Amino acid sequence: MLVWERPEPPDRPVPAPLNRERIVRAAIRLADADTLEAVSLRKVAAALDVGPMRLYGYIATKDELFDLMVDEVNAEIRPSGNGWREVLSSLADATRDAAHRHEWFADLIGGRPQLGPHTLARLEAVTAALGGVDLSTAVPAIAAVDAYVVGVVRREITERRAERATGMNKRQWQLTYGPYLQRTFATGRFPALATAVHDGPHLDADQAFRAGLDFLLDGIEARIARVSP
Repeated sequence: MLVWERPEPPDRPVPAPLNRERIVRAAIRLADADTLEAVSLRKVAAALDVGPMRLYGYIATKDELFDLMVDEVNAEIRPSGNGWREVLSSLADATRDAAHRHEWFADLIGGRPQLGPHTLARLEAVTAALGGVDLSTAVPAIAAVDAYVVGVVRREITERRAERATGMNKRQWQLTYGPYLQRTFATGRFPALATAVHDGPHLDADQAFRAGLDFLLDGIEARIARVSP
């Protein structure tokens, strides 16, 4: 029986009341402050001022705890809008925003199947928004948007962590490695790349995310138009 189906132990008259919601919220606070490495049943129990063994009545493994944490963050992702394009765009934006609030979320999405009630509610809303689209298009379209967002947020979070680790922001990186690229491009070995770097658009993270998402949604829209009767 999965953790979402398993009933919680009955309340006991003890100084520190406990339930899965309190456990999950404590784990999220630890992960937000200091990555997933800070999350263990022992550390969560200490944060709640209870013995570690008490947690095992509610959660059997750390993987179950991670599943519950992911589902709790999915409660923050509420796609909205009129029509499938607005809903998919809202889904992408809300998922990215959630990953920026909870960096560890980027490490867990796109891995184990996510089957919690908040996750299923999110998927229900998105699937319903594409109710007028043939399933052979709607299902891959949702998966494509999910894959795009997962890829972008993982890259963004990796860059953010690298910046903290090295102390180098994007501008400092450019100053450090720019001369090398200039010398390399001057050899003439990479003409297309040199032109793209010199003359192409220089988008910030938000602009790049939106541009890539629009390309994807335009493709989905063209596919829907092509297969519609």
